[in-house]
Amino acid sequence: MQGRQIKQCGLFSLTLLATFLHCSCLPHSTGGKPFPETAEEIASYTKVAKSIIDLAVYGNAQNRSYERLADFTDTIGNRVSGSKNLDLAIKYMFSALRKDGLENVHLEPVKIPHWVRGEESAMMLQPRNHTMAILGLGSSVATPQGGRPMGNSMAYPWPNPNDAGPIVRCPMGLPITAVWATLIRSITPFSINSPHTGWQDYQEGVQKIPTACITVEDAMMMARMAKRGQRIVVRLTMNAQTFPDADSFNTVAEIIGSEHPEQVCCLSPPLQVVLLSGHLDSWDVGQGAMDDGGGALISWEALSLLKDLGLRPRRTLRTVLWSAEEQGGVGAQQYFQLHKVNISNFNLVMESDLGTFSPLGLQFTGSAQARAVMAEVMKLLKPINTTTLEEHGEGIDIEMWMDAGVPGASLHVADSRYFWFHHTNGDTMSVQSPIEMNLCSALWAVVAYVVADLEEMLPR
Repeated sequence: MQGRQIKQCGLFSLTLLATFLHCSCLPHSTGGKPFPETAEEIASYTKVAKSIIDLAVYGNAQNRSYERLADFTDTIGNRVSGSKNLDLAIKYMFSALRKDGLENVHLEPVKIPHWVRGEESAMMLQPRNHTMAILGLGSSVATPQGGRPMGNSMAYPWPNPNDAGPIVRCPMGLPITAVWATLIRSITPFSINSPHTGWQDYQEGVQKIPTACITVEDAMMMARMAKRGQRIVVRLTMNAQTFPDADSFNTVAEIIGSEHPEQVCCLSPPLQVVLLSGHLDSWDVGQGAMDDGGGALISWEALSLLKDLGLRPRRTLRTVLWSAEEQGGVGAQQYFQLHKVNISNFNLVMESDLGTFSPLGLQFTGSAQARAVMAEVMKLLKPINTTTLEEHGEGIDIEMWMDAGVPGASLHVADSRYFWFHHTNGDTMSVQSPIEMNLCSALWAVVAYVVADLEEMLPR
């Protein structure tokens, strides 16, 4: 049943794209309003911005994004690309967005990678017996049945343990075909014997070997052993498998604009869109609460706050919860290919994927004129002291839009602890703070609403 539904949705999307491509439509003008008038217009939103902040931080919506995230992650758990848990997460979120009363809630089909970790272990055999904590990297191949011992020659120069690079491989001088596996020091400034995972790509034409991350503590210990000239032997066992790409969805919800909902053609989406986003998938460890449950939930919460206040901007606010971000922004890339025909109507794209810790402001990519507008918008957030506007919006899910000239913004937070928990079993609700999520939600909602409601689109 589910497979047939997916295929039907896919056919609909192809029809939709074909219809777009046959439309001949002119983009709306961005106008030429003098900047002092724009600044005055933005300042007129001071009371509206305060009402959003008050609802999110002090009012009935206080702690709501945190509580929603806790229910979501406690119910679903981690959500790796292609997994049954990700399917459950999409169904959960689709139902929750509809129940919340948001508009045009729907799923857009995508094909995503499907890699399964399987059982894995690493045991140091020399110079002593020691069980090592590891996490294989996504897309890694398996070791031969029964595992494979690896060792370094006594002359092998061990890498600096402060570098993120190969930690264990076979002796120097052997050809690449004799390299059996690679162990990598986890990329983190802080560790409690916690390995980190992530995605890797194999270079075309090069033999694939198993790859896993080890902890900072084990990497440093092995570096000391090598420096003393001790021979190190590790038995690595990995049962990872890669399956054909799986059917999945990006999850979408909107508040439809009041003045720019007209259709380009019979099946097209509304014109002039401000897009908010986070990714729904995670790695297969922890709960994915920080990466990126928090970003997904504040992108939902922003719409909820505006709905609760009865605020409908001129332009459509569209929240997209991406699939397979961790595998290289796969779902977002397919969304871009489908919707880039309307690229002139995307006013601003926003992504939160560096945690929902205490917010500082935004990182922004756009023209000097757009930056000046955004700087005025950020002044509205003075009541919660989140007015910073840094350069260079970040996010693999929105970078293709920014490369094509669409203004882009990412949430800028005090993220010094982000890589403590990134892609580990430690990424759980214990990392999250309800107070910080309230502030992030308020910032996200104020920026999205004001930019979507201004008389003119952001200058390109």
